[in-house]
Amino acid sequence: MTTAVPSLAAAEALDQQDPLASRRALFDLPADVIYLDGNSLGALPKDVAARTATVVSTEWGQSLIRGWNTHDWIGMPARVGDKIGQLIGAAPGTVVCADSTSVNLFKVLAAALALRPDRRDIISQRDNFPTDLYMAQGLISLTGGDRRLRLLDDANVIPALSEDTAVLMLTEVDYRTGAKLDMVAITQAAHDVGALVIWDLAHSAGAFPVDLTRAGADFAVGCGYKYLNGGPGAPAFLYVAPAHQDDFAQPLSGWMGHASPFTFEPDYRPAVGIDRYLCGTPSVLAMSALDVGVDIALEADMGAIRAKSIALCDFFITAVEQLAPGHGLQLVSPRDGTLRGSQVSFAHSDGYPVMQALIARGVIGDFRAPNILRFGFTPLYVRFTDTWRAAETLADILATRAWDDPAFHARKSVT
Repeated sequence: MTTAVPSLAAAEALDQQDPLASRRALFDLPADVIYLDGNSLGALPKDVAARTATVVSTEWGQSLIRGWNTHDWIGMPARVGDKIGQLIGAAPGTVVCADSTSVNLFKVLAAALALRPDRRDIISQRDNFPTDLYMAQGLISLTGGDRRLRLLDDANVIPALSEDTAVLMLTEVDYRTGAKLDMVAITQAAHDVGALVIWDLAHSAGAFPVDLTRAGADFAVGCGYKYLNGGPGAPAFLYVAPAHQDDFAQPLSGWMGHASPFTFEPDYRPAVGIDRYLCGTPSVLAMSALDVGVDIALEADMGAIRAKSIALCDFFITAVEQLAPGHGLQLVSPRDGTLRGSQVSFAHSDGYPVMQALIARGVIGDFRAPNILRFGFTPLYVRFTDTWRAAETLADILATRAWDDPAFHARKSVT
């Protein structure tokens, strides 16, 4: 998909040509809002209300405890996991839906380190999402501090790899800038020195095509509430390559990861395959909502999603630079669409109040410290006309200094 010089007329023409235009009707979007924060929390799929109502009133309400068998609640982690696997290039039986991204990262990082007992280093980027770094720090402390977390300032991580590298732990798309790493090249470089790789797909899954099998990835984690539109706090997922599934009993040895949970044995025996990475009882209500969002993503063509994502972001960048020159904005996302995820980020010295002013006018993005205005573009429901109007609103707020209102400077708990 190519874009013309940004204008409202150009945006309207692009919307008329959009092969994904009909998908917007699947989401419940407020009429007075331009929603550019799907990279933090996806919009509500309309079918979620009916689906969760059925689960509550019929499955839970009428079947009660029988629902675990009658409605196969017990199989949901594997069933939803396999669906997510189709979106990230993972074979059946390699993905489960469970827990949170942080908890799943703890599991797979512990597994990876156990497979490289004679190596010391966990390598990551200093700008990686903090929870990933915190979980690594906590695991190192818990296991006696023999491992070392090396944080790199350079986006080029390959030169830092060595025979002392146990695990390379990276997020494919930088949460601040949207910069996208080359999963295939980096994974191969890590394997060349005998290291294992964990990929965080929080800003990848559902946003563009991912192929973990082609990349040879060892482990991956991701969340369900961004581009998969699973709802606030939706269950996360984890991937384990077939070669590693039976080599390690993960440390959170809860009963759902047991080989035979309902024999209630006093000693833990890990399940065969991906099931051993489960821990506690699955959240049936939350996973039912996520299942709706995953189905919507599966029904769309991921190639078309990627093409529209790049076009939307290119359109927004050009529109903002055309409408708001000289107002202190600095593009921090890659200009080349193939090198970024589905977001655009600008730095501004007063980024927080600028974003609050935008939100007050119905253009919802978010702010990331220290100075990043972040705009996420979910091609399933964001239109080019939304993109143009968001750029117009941003330009007006900057030109009039409408952001410089004490109310917009007051920091809220969630930014």
